[in-house]
Amino acid sequence: MHYEWDFGFLWTYGRLLWIGIAYTIGFTLITMCAGLMIGGLMATARLKKARLIALPATAIIELFRCTPVLVQLIWCYYALPVVMGVELSPAMAAFITLSLYGGSFYAEIIRGGIVSIDAGQWDAGRALGMRPIQLMRLIIWPQAMRRMLPPLVNQSIMQLKNTSLLSVVAVPDLLYQGQLVTSATYRPLETYTTIGLIYFILLFPLTRFAGELERRMEQKVR
Repeated sequence: MHYEWDFGFLWTYGRLLWIGIAYTIGFTLITMCAGLMIGGLMATARLKKARLIALPATAIIELFRCTPVLVQLIWCYYALPVVMGVELSPAMAAFITLSLYGGSFYAEIIRGGIVSIDAGQWDAGRALGMRPIQLMRLIIWPQAMRRMLPPLVNQSIMQLKNTSLLSVVAVPDLLYQGQLVTSATYRPLETYTTIGLIYFILLFPLTRFAGELERRMEQKVR
């Protein structure tokens, strides 16, 4: 089967694609920031010795980590308004879902980074008479942050990838705009090839950055 490729028509729809890129990057940034805050709170809760605090945090984390984000997004948009009696816009449903989903993974990364610090570091800080906040700020957190940074960047890359699911609830992200262009032109091959290239251009520098962080971490460990 012979197919004549023609990408020229996409210039006509350049504005739509730029809007989609803006939504994709914007949702990545705001859900990443919200997810980090949520993750920090849930990681702190999980580290508490009080089971009344730790168990609910663990349950929330596992709920979001062990169910597909697409299912969560659809449930949040269609079912949560029925349960809560509050109407949600597509953008708000997407924000809530991606923030909580990302936050559950960020929480485990943060918790893992903290508990990976040798117990002797904690004992040394206590021996110097440091308060828990001082101990965390001056000794534990700087060491844990170096270990957490590569996986945090990798999870942020996943946040960007997950924005491609927002088109399911009609958030005008890059993939949604591609669907509009395809519906208007009946040229899906050129449209989705271009969208794939745009995602690659956005993601490739981030993946290289994450790889460089991991390489530097390995060198420091050696």
